[in-house]
Amino acid sequence: MKRRSVLRNLSAFAAASTLPPFVTGSISSPKAAPGVESRPHVRKIATEEAFTIPEIADAIRNVIRQGGPNLDLLLLKQLYEVPASLPAEAPSDSMQVSNRDRAAKDMLPKLLDFDKARLATMDASGVDMQILSLVMPGVQMFERVQAMELAQLANNRLRDVIQRHPDRFAGLASFAPQDPTGAAKEMERAITTLKLNGFIVNSHTGNAYLDDPQFLPILEAAEALEMPLYIHPRAPSDGMAAPFRDYRLEGAVWGYGIETGTHILRLIFGGVFDRFPKLQVVIGHMGEALPFWLGRLDFMGAPGARAGRKNQLMPSEYFKRNITITTSGVEDPLALRYCIDKIGADRIMWAIDYPFQPTPSAVAFIDSAAITEAEREKIAWGNAERIFRIKKNH
Repeated sequence: MKRRSVLRNLSAFAAASTLPPFVTGSISSPKAAPGVESRPHVRKIATEEAFTIPEIADAIRNVIRQGGPNLDLLLLKQLYEVPASLPAEAPSDSMQVSNRDRAAKDMLPKLLDFDKARLATMDASGVDMQILSLVMPGVQMFERVQAMELAQLANNRLRDVIQRHPDRFAGLASFAPQDPTGAAKEMERAITTLKLNGFIVNSHTGNAYLDDPQFLPILEAAEALEMPLYIHPRAPSDGMAAPFRDYRLEGAVWGYGIETGTHILRLIFGGVFDRFPKLQVVIGHMGEALPFWLGRLDFMGAPGARAGRKNQLMPSEYFKRNITITTSGVEDPLALRYCIDKIGADRIMWAIDYPFQPTPSAVAFIDSAAITEAEREKIAWGNAERIFRIKKNH
């Protein structure tokens, strides 16, 4: 009980702490809080950090005007029905957690920015690098040709940003699952020509998941290119949406985790990781709660437990072979300790979920969590460099 009390106290510190500002371009360790041992600066690579470009913002506004039943529209209206330009003063990284509706209206300028507020926020809290990915729902709500063109444009812009700031940014390529063959070609271009670091897909497309045979070219490309595929949440697909329509349950508070966790289970029980044993998938938000369910999943989902399932291994075995999780938006040392013990420190990466989560508390969390220094190094940056093949320039 004593150990659990200590961890709870550290969790409270991580949620409440704000770090003193750093000098831009110079990253050093913040002054330790009372009761927390001072340590040298630990390199930090944040692995789920969102961006967008003006052309996609405009296209999303057109989708909003068309309307429809898709649950993503609830958040998209809040994000995009605001001015798209940066204010004269760079947006603050403070987060009004008590008013998420108000906070959503401040997100678009941050998503569009690369060179000002984003870098200033990183410098202020000692974040060495962000791995950038196109914000949910990516290009997956557009018609096929438009989606392909906008994915290519976003990837080109991402390459340009990384070339401007090679020590501060890496990037995940988007693609249009609406055209799986074209998506595979864009994935190859993104790695071989643009030198990006992996792929991002925002879960379901047209209410279909990646276990659907139509998406085989995408899975084949990811495995052949030996680059990870980050499956990011979006609101539940139409077939599971009804219970999430009330109380704004569709988003990060609950719907995102349920939706993406379901996606991963479809891949596991659909035999996708058996057909593609080298495929590497990344999921955020401390594994969308799946690590905490693995004991029951192994018992109920063992190979052969139910007719129609195709998995050849225990679900937990796929987490140790094919799936890596990130900490994005879950700053809980108890949860982190559990996941380390359950799936191993080699399968966990630190993330902020910028700009939707504040940076200072995410930094305080990884700096103060009661884990070993070897575990901290792996989770804060080492695993990210290995999994996303980030060149060591430090």
